[in-house]
Amino acid sequence: MKVTIIDTSGLGDRSYLVSDSGIAVVIDPQRDIDRVLDLARELQVRITHVLETHLHNDYVTGGLELARTTGAEYVVASGDDLGYERRAVSDGDVVDVGPFSLAVVHTPGHTYTHVSYVLRDAAGTAAGVFTGGSMLHGTTGRTDLLGEEHTDALTHAQYRSVRRLAEELPDDVQVYPTHGFGSFCSATPAAGDESTVADERRTNPALTQSEQAFVDELIAGLGAYPAYYAHMGVINAEGPAPVDLSMPEPVDPAEVRRRAEAGEWVVDLRNRKAFAAAHLAGTLGFELSTPFVTYLGWLYTWGAPLTLIGDDKEQILQARRELARIGIDRLAGSAVGAISALADGTPLREYRVADFGELAGAVADSGVAVLDVRQRNEYEDSHISHAINIPLHELLARRDEVPAGEVWVHCGSGYRAAIAASLIERPDRTIVLVDDEFANAPEAELVG
Repeated sequence: MKVTIIDTSGLGDRSYLVSDSGIAVVIDPQRDIDRVLDLARELQVRITHVLETHLHNDYVTGGLELARTTGAEYVVASGDDLGYERRAVSDGDVVDVGPFSLAVVHTPGHTYTHVSYVLRDAAGTAAGVFTGGSMLHGTTGRTDLLGEEHTDALTHAQYRSVRRLAEELPDDVQVYPTHGFGSFCSATPAAGDESTVADERRTNPALTQSEQAFVDELIAGLGAYPAYYAHMGVINAEGPAPVDLSMPEPVDPAEVRRRAEAGEWVVDLRNRKAFAAAHLAGTLGFELSTPFVTYLGWLYTWGAPLTLIGDDKEQILQARRELARIGIDRLAGSAVGAISALADGTPLREYRVADFGELAGAVADSGVAVLDVRQRNEYEDSHISHAINIPLHELLARRDEVPAGEVWVHCGSGYRAAIAASLIERPDRTIVLVDDEFANAPEAELVG
């Protein structure tokens, strides 16, 4: 048997393709199923089954479309009210693939109906377990996505689910979670790219703490999660439409400027330093890199028309792919090329880029404002004296709290600060983007 990882770094998730003797099973596929189909062709395997561990909250599934495209059996946990046909499985069921099998284990916690799949070879020996949002690498899936009223019960269930897996599986079984590689579906950051049940016995809080200590610590540590999560379960339950990854319609420069000036969502995908150096008034800077889709999805006004600006078509197409993964399909158009050409004589905006050393000098010389857009737990752990903390995901609603005058904006690395700078830019503010690691702030004697 071979387990191939299909990584989706922008969302911090993994999908898996298990293959043997020309047959393959896919677990928790993302919406852009062309990656899965290409992999199957490369491995020369036929996909016979598509499995879901749970109704996903952080992305739109590709499972339904993949099953339809390949003629595979679509396997989903029983108990969810879904708008399409599937094979509903419960605890103790076995998905017999031929060269191998997958045994269903009910592991509630991330959701009530969540299941894991134990991978067994032809001899019945357990080789791996696909744990979705249950047992992650050194942590577990978060338990508050169904509402505060369910969090306590689900956290207790999560503890017992992870314990059940550890009790029933041998030490050498590989652990293959869907979440935990940067996803906000993880209760805390996961540890490492690989893990076994033995590793989890040593490191996983659900296996090293008492039940109540685990529950108290997990709930106390839960922070905010992206607003777009509210839409994912609904889309996945109804049945996602086939994905469209084509190039959005071109929009001429004059129309791009009109949309930006009207306050529409016009997103510039270019590097954050390039955006700072020159950009169209009213556009929003979301650099197309790993965190792109999480933060755009978090801030985006759901259902609003969205226009993309990029250096080239490849950049636009990659952004469209990432947006499709969270169900943002309504793209109103795109524009590519040099920003000076898109401006077509219209004056461009710009702001300064600096580091924490330069911020230290500015703070010492004058009463500039410092805006910290990290999450509250990051701010509480360590922050610059007198900095205003408005987490990025709250900034659109709280922009008026940012004072006029010179405002230095920072986060943990510069990425969130760059988005924030574009959100708060206006004529009575002089923006300075701190594009630097917060770990350098103490060296600059900014943190007491």
